[in-house]
Amino acid sequence: MPWTERAPWVLIRQLRAIMASASEPQAKLDNIVKVIASNMIAEVSSIYVRLPDDSLELFATEGLRKEAVHALRMKKGEGLVGLIADWGEPINLSDAQKHANFSYKPETGEEIYHSFLGVPMVRERRTIGVLTVQNKIERRYTDEEVEALETTAMVLAEMIASGNFAGASVPSDRREASVTLTGIPLNDGLALGHIALHEPRPQVLKFFADNIPAELKRLDEALLRLREDINRLLVNDQMSGDEHKEIIETVQMLAHDRGWARRMREAVSAGLTAEAAVERVQQNQRTQLMKNADSFWRERSHDLDDLANRMLRILHGHDHTSALNRLPNDAILVARNMGAAELLGHDPKKLRGLVIEEGGATAHVAIVARSFNLPVLCQVADATTAGDHGNPAILDTGTGQLHIRPSLELIRAYADKARFRARRQARFSRLKNVPPVTKDGERISLNMNAGLLVDLPHLYQSGADGIGLYRTELQFMVASRFPPMTEQQAAYSRVLDEAQGRRVVFRSLDIGGDKVLPYLKKVKEENPALGWRAIRMSLDRPGLFRTQTRALLRAAAGRELSLMLPFIADVSEFLAAKELIAKEIAQAERFGHQLPAKIRIGVMVEVPSIVYQLDSLLPLADFISVGSNDLFQFFFAADRENDRVARRFDPLCPPALRLLKEIADKAKAHKVDFSLCGEMAGRPIEAMALIALGFRSISMAPASIGPVKAMVLSANAQKLNKTVLELVNSNCRNIRRELCDYAQRENIDI
Repeated sequence: MPWTERAPWVLIRQLRAIMASASEPQAKLDNIVKVIASNMIAEVSSIYVRLPDDSLELFATEGLRKEAVHALRMKKGEGLVGLIADWGEPINLSDAQKHANFSYKPETGEEIYHSFLGVPMVRERRTIGVLTVQNKIERRYTDEEVEALETTAMVLAEMIASGNFAGASVPSDRREASVTLTGIPLNDGLALGHIALHEPRPQVLKFFADNIPAELKRLDEALLRLREDINRLLVNDQMSGDEHKEIIETVQMLAHDRGWARRMREAVSAGLTAEAAVERVQQNQRTQLMKNADSFWRERSHDLDDLANRMLRILHGHDHTSALNRLPNDAILVARNMGAAELLGHDPKKLRGLVIEEGGATAHVAIVARSFNLPVLCQVADATTAGDHGNPAILDTGTGQLHIRPSLELIRAYADKARFRARRQARFSRLKNVPPVTKDGERISLNMNAGLLVDLPHLYQSGADGIGLYRTELQFMVASRFPPMTEQQAAYSRVLDEAQGRRVVFRSLDIGGDKVLPYLKKVKEENPALGWRAIRMSLDRPGLFRTQTRALLRAAAGRELSLMLPFIADVSEFLAAKELIAKEIAQAERFGHQLPAKIRIGVMVEVPSIVYQLDSLLPLADFISVGSNDLFQFFFAADRENDRVARRFDPLCPPALRLLKEIADKAKAHKVDFSLCGEMAGRPIEAMALIALGFRSISMAPASIGPVKAMVLSANAQKLNKTVLELVNSNCRNIRRELCDYAQRENIDI
């Protein structure tokens, strides 16, 4: 009978019988490859298992020479099998021998076989082996055959990972040794605490259904419970801010997706348990989504992982609240990845830090973690497997390290460091109501950057003068749809209310590039940082820009509105944007809406070309703010997200400081307010240089306000000006070191 006329449950039923037998593990594997070959009308079926050194060993075969079993090993990445293990994706070829990665192994006798299908055996999103079938004739295997082989691979993955086979278990002494892992810091901080594995994914222990109607009922009941739980999250009192609501609504939308539910029901109807169906569908969806380079779809894979984990916990009868109660009071939360909704479900009072194996700066969970002011480390390989729940740990984002089961000496050293940081923070806290004035009487305006409503309490906790940069795009990035004008207006109004008269500078939508909105079609670009983004998108899609402008005008009715336009590369772009703003003002007047008491339109100076148009731009602008992150990225032609080049150039070098001085001098000459918002504003040594160049307003992360204020209070602006200009004019090759020495001589607190 051709495979297309067979139902998937035929193979599943036979696998179930093999797994239920009392045979030894090797005998089970031998029987499994025979059944697979028979059902798929394949002349070869083979199982390769990944060993601790990442090599792949042939564990069982039907069709290849038996003497090759446990004798054949392939190095990491070797051959088609190695490629599947590395990629974690199926390979389906009509003639495998023509593939560039084909590796001929004479001991197997496989030279007579042409067609090839291989799928990864994945457990907890790690490839632990490869399952293959082969035929002599040239043919491509059907989608049904690929799906059946993937289902079989899922079952085998659990069987092999159970520890019944050599090489699968973890050495017993591994859990006692100290381990140091490295990653990429997303938010600064230091945390001493204990590992809290983020709701470890329940293992699927039973794969084959005894009663399919009963399993379908279990699946439907779990799906209903899942949707109810997510609905409750929407009204959870712990959540503050509309952006959190948007995140949960995104997860809610995915939970109600009919296609997801249909695929799980089909898997159960084919003979799997409800748990195995959830696992099977999620593995397939994740494989498909991770093929897409679009960061939005990769983020959706994390949200779908979130849903699958919740479904498995419900099916296993695990109470979500009991899992939350397992958190220690000093939890360093460790996850392979997690949705933002799951982080919102944890008690922030118990969290000390967050470590993620995957993810990046733009992931929703990273945005929420920064709002909680948690130290965050991402892209930490093996974070979820290197430690157990409750292990002591130290998270130091300053060095980008996670120390698991640290030695007593290391704990003592970090305890001293933590006490020192705590004393510094206490001292900074006492300064929050002290005006930042230099020794020679120069008032420096220290403002904070923000982007979510949950950031607003930091305005008073830090003692900031105002919000120098409010990133409006974050509200859009965490939403599942374009926020309507009324929602935008409510959010902006709340920001102004919370500011209580302190100045807030709203930046118009800075989307595009790596900032992807789920409801806008992504344009594929070779270099998105230099592509269709920010003001370019706003001018090409004026409806987006005008809707946001309308919301801002109404939110600021009777108050001051400061609106800053990003990524202006030519004066004509600024004029075009001002024209759109003028139309919205005219429309508001026509319909009798109250306007802001004062409207200030400014420019973010972050494209080098605009620096050489300042004489034309400044008479038209009410203020400018230097976006140092992008400005220096383009100035040095060094991608700030690329670790190989990001730190190659120092912003405290003569060319960069001359550029900043030129901007400051031009703004002074035209009597236009100017400031700088960017990472360099939040580092005391760089802030010293900015004050020396004439900057009297800078904006930074809330946590940086205290250290920078301490520097300001101990510095003399005139002396700084003289010192820095001498260093710049003499082309000093290490201004940073000279400034550090100067600060030490002058007792400046850096």
